[in-house]
Amino acid sequence: MLDEKGFKRKRYADLITEMEAKAREVYGETVNTSERSPLGIILRIFAWFLSKPWEKAEDVYYSAYINTAQGVQQDRLGPYVGISRIPEQFSTGLVTITGTPGYTVAAGFSVRARTGVYFATIIPVTLDENGRGNVGVRATSAGVRGNVAAGMISEIVNPNPNVSAVMNASPTLGGREKETDAEFRERFQLSVSGGGAATLDSIRSALLRTPGVRAATVIENISLVTDADGRPGKSFQAYLLGGDADDIARAILETKAVGIETYGDVSRTVQDLSGTPHVIKFSYAEEIRLKLNIDLTKNEQYPTDGDAQVRTAIIRYIGGQDADGSLYSGLGMGDDVIYTKLISAIYKVPGVEDIDVQIAVEDEFRAGNVEIPSNKVAQIQHSDIEVTSHA
Repeated sequence: MLDEKGFKRKRYADLITEMEAKAREVYGETVNTSERSPLGIILRIFAWFLSKPWEKAEDVYYSAYINTAQGVQQDRLGPYVGISRIPEQFSTGLVTITGTPGYTVAAGFSVRARTGVYFATIIPVTLDENGRGNVGVRATSAGVRGNVAAGMISEIVNPNPNVSAVMNASPTLGGREKETDAEFRERFQLSVSGGGAATLDSIRSALLRTPGVRAATVIENISLVTDADGRPGKSFQAYLLGGDADDIARAILETKAVGIETYGDVSRTVQDLSGTPHVIKFSYAEEIRLKLNIDLTKNEQYPTDGDAQVRTAIIRYIGGQDADGSLYSGLGMGDDVIYTKLISAIYKVPGVEDIDVQIAVEDEFRAGNVEIPSNKVAQIQHSDIEVTSHA
């Protein structure tokens, strides 16, 4: 039922109790409604079928709230705050092709990483006088599998007498899985932190609604003179983690106050509705990569995948990529890593009795808080979390 306290569905047991009470009211107090009697069997069959619409009604009720909605119901809440679920994305990178000087390698030339992931060249490339040419490649399948390390792309799928070798000098990046419910819910909550326009909170909120942006902060210079970091008077600088530069510049232009200057080392030209060009500047934030060593005492309630749950709890708090490819925003730009909050996140995993946590920024492990400058953001990867659990 629905009242001022919210929605409470009738369970199978509740329905049986009500139906037995109604049967006694109609047929008398001595009527047999036990589970083996004919009437009791009929009542229980009907109660089971009636419990199903109540379950669906409960799902419909909770689908209207971001904290309880799942799947496509979450997708339909996104437009209310101007966001949509991030789809799966393809990894891209750069490879060097070696072969016959002057030969043009057509777009779509197929190569493969030693991990079995296939890539195809994006545009044609003509090999120089040394028989070498650099060209962009894109994974043929979406997901984090396409993010391979430097030197992994070395196989030519379709042999060509004019192409002798291929190699990627740098990692391929950008591949990710479809945004999970947990990621979407976290980004939704960040996106409603500021409304309107022309305020720091509204600019930050608009940036967080930009696809691919995982963290953002805005620092302003309210004086009339250039500050110590080079920001001109009456200007602001946005720091971003992730996101496409053109999309970020568009979000800043549509939110910032008229006449206020932007500052940063990344510059993009964006046109307003009248076609007038505006130069928008911002900066990508520097990631501070953390490493953790955890010595954990557990009891019998500790789950079989407890170590993985501990890693996920840490990544959800700090921010970064989990083993399944999920990306969590975690701490905001400039937020310090608080040692006690980190321990509290680990204790949410059942069966944890005691823990000792050591944090390293540059391979120097210690216990304590980690201070993060306002233009940087802490991040951690699942592979950088060492968990040792014992009874």
